[in-house]
Amino acid sequence: MSNDPPSPVSSPLSYLELVKICDNFRLPPNFGSSDVFQKPSDTDSFVPWTLSQSPGSPAVGLLRLDIVDLLRKEKPGTWVIPEPQAGYRVSFDASVNTPRKRTAVLKELCERWRDTGAFPASIGPRKWRNEMYPVYRNPFGVHDYYPENDSDEGGGNYAFQMERAACALFGVITYGIHMTIYQGIASSPQVKIWVPTRAKTKQTWPSWLDNSVAGGIPSGMPVFESLVKECEEEASMEADIVRNHAKPVGAISYFFRNRMHFLQPEVEYVYDLGVPHDTPFQPRPLDGEVESFDLLSLDEVKSKLRQGIFKPNCAAVLIDFFIRHGHLTPDDEPDYMEIVSRLHGRFEYERWC
Repeated sequence: MSNDPPSPVSSPLSYLELVKICDNFRLPPNFGSSDVFQKPSDTDSFVPWTLSQSPGSPAVGLLRLDIVDLLRKEKPGTWVIPEPQAGYRVSFDASVNTPRKRTAVLKELCERWRDTGAFPASIGPRKWRNEMYPVYRNPFGVHDYYPENDSDEGGGNYAFQMERAACALFGVITYGIHMTIYQGIASSPQVKIWVPTRAKTKQTWPSWLDNSVAGGIPSGMPVFESLVKECEEEASMEADIVRNHAKPVGAISYFFRNRMHFLQPEVEYVYDLGVPHDTPFQPRPLDGEVESFDLLSLDEVKSKLRQGIFKPNCAAVLIDFFIRHGHLTPDDEPDYMEIVSRLHGRFEYERWC
């Protein structure tokens, strides 16, 4: 799905259906029990990935069983993988106990899998991003960064970093920024929104509609600085404009399983940038990731949204925009509470540990 151009659906999707496309996974009721391993399914069963086997060690991902089987073949002294039993979990070996060591283990492993053709649809040469993403001990905690740490004793939240394309293979939580650039008054029916079309050459979701500016947060870069970077690269926006006018308005989070049945739980930090009617403004593609920008009316955005031609998480961000600015209310949307709650999930994280 993510490698194909969009095809409008035959009948309009509801807002809840759009959210469910993005927030499309829940852990099975027997997750963590011995029942999972009686008749294992590589695509439907997952094992927690923790930093160590110590009680209370933070969970950093959810591993599909075929990934676990591959890790069993790795050299001793790198991974600890108990035999399947109720509550078992995969972890780094006790000797792999610092951010730098964990990063090194994953770098060697993921590059080797890439070069030997493992999971080419996820980490093949055409999918490889050569961009490092951070993994945190507490996924809802501070975004700090200590890549050279040889000790975990400092109490930081940063655990290690890994190749962006490989994050879904290991079911780790990733982070991004999304901004809606609008002209006029946000709460007015006459508001217009700048909507880009993704480039045909994008590695994921080519030619789909996107948020005005969006991108992942790489290791070591603060959230707002990631927004400034993406605005310049994707929309040719000067940093001063972004710093002076972009407003942080919250976040959305959703539990997504991709078409290869790998998990991609994501947090997106959300921003708005309002452009007055009488102010000349024109975002322009710069880095080749965006084909074009169009200034669309609210009705046009809603229509294209319900045709299912927006990238799923971008549709979720726009629905959040509608809610925040009164274009979607509990009086006119029967699924209002389910939509709101599903836009702010916790990935059932308490069940990972």
